[in-house]
Amino acid sequence: MVATVSAPAVDRIGDLLIREGLLSRDGLTRALEDARRNGNRVGISLIKLELVSEQDLTRVLARQYRVPAVDIENVKLDPKLVKLIPSDVALKHTVLPLRRVGRTLTVAMANPTDLGVIDDLKFITRFDIEPVIAGEQSLKTIVDREYEGFTDEKIRALLQEFADEDLEIVGEEEEDLTVTALRVAVEEAPVVKLINGILTDAVRRGASDIHFECYEKEVRVRYRIDGVLNEIMRPPPKMRAALISRFKILSDLNIAERRLPQDGRLKLRLGKRVIDFRVSTLPTLFGEKIVLRILDKGNLSLDLEKFGMEPKAEQDFMNAISNPYGMVLVTGPTGSGKTTTLYSALSRVNTPEVNILTAEDPIEYNLHGINQVHVRTEIGMTFAAALRAFLRQDPNIIMVGEIRDIDTGSIAIKAALTGHLVLSTVHTNDAPSTVTRLIDMGIEAFNVASAINLITAQRLVRRICSKCKEPHTYAPEFLRSAHLEPEEYEGYVFYRGRGCDVCNNTGYRGRQGLYEVMAMSPTIRRMILQEASTADLQAQAIREGMLTLRMDGIKKVQRGITTLEEVLRETTSLT
Repeated sequence: MVATVSAPAVDRIGDLLIREGLLSRDGLTRALEDARRNGNRVGISLIKLELVSEQDLTRVLARQYRVPAVDIENVKLDPKLVKLIPSDVALKHTVLPLRRVGRTLTVAMANPTDLGVIDDLKFITRFDIEPVIAGEQSLKTIVDREYEGFTDEKIRALLQEFADEDLEIVGEEEEDLTVTALRVAVEEAPVVKLINGILTDAVRRGASDIHFECYEKEVRVRYRIDGVLNEIMRPPPKMRAALISRFKILSDLNIAERRLPQDGRLKLRLGKRVIDFRVSTLPTLFGEKIVLRILDKGNLSLDLEKFGMEPKAEQDFMNAISNPYGMVLVTGPTGSGKTTTLYSALSRVNTPEVNILTAEDPIEYNLHGINQVHVRTEIGMTFAAALRAFLRQDPNIIMVGEIRDIDTGSIAIKAALTGHLVLSTVHTNDAPSTVTRLIDMGIEAFNVASAINLITAQRLVRRICSKCKEPHTYAPEFLRSAHLEPEEYEGYVFYRGRGCDVCNNTGYRGRQGLYEVMAMSPTIRRMILQEASTADLQAQAIREGMLTLRMDGIKKVQRGITTLEEVLRETTSLT
């Protein structure tokens, strides 16, 4: 930790702030009491209590210490220089190397008068150290990002515990550990604390997945946040076997089986919330990879009106799911939010007067009032088998997790044609190509044309962070590369996120759906009967008012919801 400034120096800082008119005497008293109570530096208390801004405090400290001040957030870091100081030293003392001139290394510090730290840095780097002062909170955030990739104090403290030699609880070779030894190892306090910390931290950050990956000389933990993987931490490699086994025991999996993939579930209680985790193991070269899908029902929004569909698309979708029979299909790649859309549609039509049955693989969320069936292909409980059983259960509405083959497709079509509302998903790129996909499966064109009421294609793009949103202008060359005419957007102001602590300096926070909703009109039904091409179906749907994924994305860009880069990444010029 950074050395604490003595009480007289603290008083002088307070007097300087008061003389500058930046702080009242009562405010200083409050800060001093908070600092003593929490064991903080008084500067941290001043900023925490919002009595002084970090910039003003840094300016006054620079004058007191007679060292230059630096705006750390606007400094471009050199990765080679960052590596000169070991991560444990940088994190412990909150220091960051900024530049090197000859034998002199300029280092940003929260307390540039700590001669002990300066001597340590001089010994470690073999350079003369020129200290400069930076805002402590900003410096701490950047040091965490550069050296650890995360800012959670609790988890970093847990990692520091693992440095002790008496905590090396597993051997070098995982194969040498017996099941009994593993069971003992996973009950050790550091293993339990670390895994509980990882699970809690991932939920707090709003992650959708946790990846625990084993390599030859390291272990890596990553979170998927807003659809993008972020490296969070690297636990000690010697704890690999114990950590894997702990995950398995929590998920009720066989810890002795390391050669085959396994699937399980676990639950975590956070206050009054209960979060489900779907756990999957996969044997890899240097150990098992663990992926946990976080199923937090508290973050599940099932209100279709808040999805951000355009008015016509939303009206078409609502009309389709209000029909007593027919088929509604949602299409898109894995992770595009298809299941959430289907669950939202089911929630919309879920009333005591209807019998709703679902076949899912796996069941992600438990929905009250809906009969959900877990598909198990290994015992013959396939989607097709579940559908056949459903038709004998007097259903009104059926949801099929995915139409993968002609058997499932044929039974789903038959159900839609015999008085049932059927909702399902298909893996295709856009709405019109779904028709071609079903016909290619072997389903007759007249059945496709008669049964389907609506097809929705969707993607998820990241939303611009509202805290650091700022205007942005794209070069004409960039617009042309996106097949947009620069003349149409001349003088138009786009937006992007600058990057801040709230969005972890990505410029994005949260996600927004893009929707391509194709309702079945008499003309489109006739074209399907004539087996028209995907391009012809798309052209006709656009004439009838359908927005393609790209068109819908551009509208979201124009309203400042997302960036043009996100839309281009998730859609093609033809969609």
